[in-house]
Amino acid sequence: MINVIVVDDHPLVREGLKKILTNETLGIEVVAEASNAIDLMEKLETIVPDVVILDISMPGKTGLDIIKDLKQTHPNLPILILSMHPEERFAVRVLKAGASGYINKNSVNEELTKAIRVVVTEKRRFISQAVGDQLADFVLSDEHPTLHESLSDREYQVLCMIATGKKIGAIAEELSLSAQTIHTYRARLKEKMNMKSNAEMIRYAIDQNLVD
Repeated sequence: MINVIVVDDHPLVREGLKKILTNETLGIEVVAEASNAIDLMEKLETIVPDVVILDISMPGKTGLDIIKDLKQTHPNLPILILSMHPEERFAVRVLKAGASGYINKNSVNEELTKAIRVVVTEKRRFISQAVGDQLADFVLSDEHPTLHESLSDREYQVLCMIATGKKIGAIAEELSLSAQTIHTYRARLKEKMNMKSNAEMIRYAIDQNLVD
């Protein structure tokens, strides 16, 4: 039996994932659920799963932050990232951070159980066709990287949130950081990307398909 922990801040999403996975013929069991990073770490003190299924968009510590924490505390634990965002937004970043696979939530029914078996049983990364295409684009464009590829993960998160129209206070609350820290990240963004205003960043993010 493959033991799974599901991490998502939405109870309905967790319930939906449990319904997809809970089937004796699949040999997969959801042994615990968590709604945030603290909850997950507490669960891991008493439960040793075979794989963690993690939403990329979490309150407080985001999926990217949690991947890095898990790689410090549980370096051999496979992590599958689920996201409502298209692959070009986060797939390369989460794989570089140490995730074992990236699945768009629109493809969960078709890909999730397969991905679990690949990362747990075969002990290799799960690369869907869409993620494979994104990785190929990343490699081919390496000589001429886009501006946002130079950003740290946190700077990239702030860029995407600014581009959706979120105010500094809302971003700070969602990331559990101070407003001054978000102002600092925004200043770094402008400097690294040679931009002078939020409007320029928003136009760039739209052109690069970084926002819906």
